[in-house]
This record gives sequence, structure tokens and C-alpha cells, in this order.
Amino acid sequence: MKRPELSAIQRLVDEAKDHLATLIAYDTVSKNSNRELIDHMASYFETLGGALTIIPDKTGQKVNLVARFGPEDRPGIVLSGHTDVVPADEDGWVTPPFEMVERDGRLYGRGSCDMKGFVACVLALANSLAATQLTEPLYLCFSYDEEVGCLGAPSIARHLAALPVPPHLAIIGEPSEMKLITGQKGKIAMRVVVKGTSGHSSFSPLHVNAVEYAGRLLALIEARAAQYASQGPFDPEFTVSHATLTTTKISGGVATNITPDRCELTFELRSIGENDPEGELTELLAQAAEIETEMQEKAPGVGFEWHRLFAYPAMNDARNSAGFRSISHLVPNYGGKVSYGSEGGVFEKTGGIPSIIVGPGSIEQAHKPNEFVAVRQIEMCLQFLSSLVHESVLQG
Repeated sequence: MKRPELSAIQRLVDEAKDHLATLIAYDTVSKNSNRELIDHMASYFETLGGALTIIPDKTGQKVNLVARFGPEDRPGIVLSGHTDVVPADEDGWVTPPFEMVERDGRLYGRGSCDMKGFVACVLALANSLAATQLTEPLYLCFSYDEEVGCLGAPSIARHLAALPVPPHLAIIGEPSEMKLITGQKGKIAMRVVVKGTSGHSSFSPLHVNAVEYAGRLLALIEARAAQYASQGPFDPEFTVSHATLTTTKISGGVATNITPDRCELTFELRSIGENDPEGELTELLAQAAEIETEMQEKAPGVGFEWHRLFAYPAMNDARNSAGFRSISHLVPNYGGKVSYGSEGGVFEKTGGIPSIIVGPGSIEQAHKPNEFVAVRQIEMCLQFLSSLVHESVLQG
């Protein structure tokens, strides 16, 4: 079957714009429920004959959606997008953040780029899915709380992995300027509370200075970061070719004449696929335990209190997988590997589904005031997605 003519793509673009306007109007900042948006999409897919699976969290206020088109007895392809967005509280918004505005070939609004633009393209594609006799399934997957640690995607990945015939490739629609991305770094975010003892600073040698011991911990983090930079492992396809360990926040102390008894800091480990992030973090904590022992020799009850904020795994290169080979002739130009996060690593590690990233828009526009996606990017995305439907890979 031939690929759609330009006029057909233009009709899809217009439809995607309508969907995007609706999606942006739902305020799905991660702190809010995404239930109404999911209900809206579920109703739409159901009217088109999609087989629906709803996967709520424990509260029922955060919901994942899986809609299958095509048979369930063949391996298929996942099209994955998250429904939550980052807050729009920054100064500098020229357009209303939760209203789509089209101007100069751009579609503005919170989430237009990251990543409701991709979701809108999938919605626009659904009519074609319903009208096509697919011989392999497409799984349309929409998650909650990606922006705060990929919290929703694991239950989708487990659901897909438990199917009699699981999908053999996931396409993550994060903004990549419609270039093929084959790797993504993983992340572990940690918060540490350093507990010491306080008193008048003139007696500071008798106290356990939480800020100073936090500094000792910072030195460990810096040394480990330097080790990654000098010893690797390395993957030159990443802009930063090695893992990074970075302190991102620190606070402590109350006055210049009081020894601080508390200090808090956060740090993140961003790893590549060749790392063992859990093992390497355990090594760091073991080094910190030696410092903690020194603290406790001066006073009982002091030390480090560790809190894991969130974690998601790295996404490895899927180009040698059967799923990727089945669509390799359709994928756009190669764009390398990225350091930002996505749900690709979750599908790979939790669900055993090799993953790639291909999506409209630039990551440079994400998480900023006046976020936008170019209409041309939406058109390119729809051309790519349409080719998945109309090429022989899905027609048998």
C-alpha cells in the first residue's frame, strides 16, 4: 500500500491540532490527577474499536491507559507517551499555558512539546488504525507521572510483558526533532539529611557540625564524579560520554554563631547502560558510612539519613533487536543518544521490550515558558506514524 498523499497528511495535521488543543486544556501538572484526560482518550479509542486496559494507581486519581488495535496473537509495536506536564508557574509566558495558540508555524502551550504533541499525533492516527486490517498490533500506551520519576510506566510494562505475545518494540515519543534516538541515561535521585549536634559556635569542637560533615560527603561525590570522567565506562554517542554524579541542592545552618545540627543535600547519578548504578551507589554509601562512624564517636544519634527520591533505568541500544529490524527502513535520521530521561529504560528493563525514542519537537523547548512544537514537526511525526500503518511491516 502506498504511503498517504500530502493532502491526507495535511488532514491528519489539522486533526492533530484539534486533539492537541484539547489535551493542553487539561491541567495535568504532575501534582494533579490525569483521570479526566485519560477518560477522554479512553472514550475516543473505545468508539473506534480499540481494546482498552485501564491501570490506576492505589488512589485511583492517577491512571495509565493501554489501547490495542490489531490482533493480540502477534508481536507488535508500542507507541508510548506520558500525560503529565511540568508546572507552568514561571514568569515570561506570553500565551496562556493551558490554551493552545498557533502562531508563525508553532503550536504553543504547556506540554505541546513534552509530550502532548506526540500524544495528539497518536490520537489523530487512531482513525486510520480503526479502518485498517492490521496483521500486527499497535499498543497505544499513555502513562502518569513521568516527569516526577517515571512512576506510571512500570505497571504498563508489566502488563505488556504478561501478555501471551508481548510487543517486540516500544517507540517513545519524547521530543527528538523526529530523529532516531537509541540510548538514554538512567537516573537515581537521592536526598541526604545530615544530623549533627548544635550549640554556641565558640564551643564548636565539642559539636558535630552537620554542614562540615555534609562537605565531607560532597567531597566523596566529587571524587566519584571525577572517577567517572577519567575512567568511564564511556559511550561516545552521548553528548557527555560517561556517567555523572552531581549535587543539585544543599541547605543548612541557622545563624553565624550556632554550630549547625542539620544539613540537607540532594544529588543525582545519571548512568549509561554499561554502569551498575545500584552497585556504584552502594559503594558510595559504604564510603559515607565510614564518615558516619567518625561522627557517632563524638555523639550518639548523629549521622546520615538517606531518602531515595526516584529512579529510572537507562535505555540501551535496540538496533540489534528483531522489533527494530522490522521497522528499520522506516525510521528517520539517526540522532545519537541523550542524557535526558524517558520511559524507554522502563519498558526495556521492566517489560523486556527493546525501545527507541522518536518524537516531534526539540527538548530545548521543553520545561520552559512559551513551550511550543513546530507544525512541521507534527507533520513529520504523522508521516512516520502513518508509514507504520501503511507499510508491509503492519500489513503482513
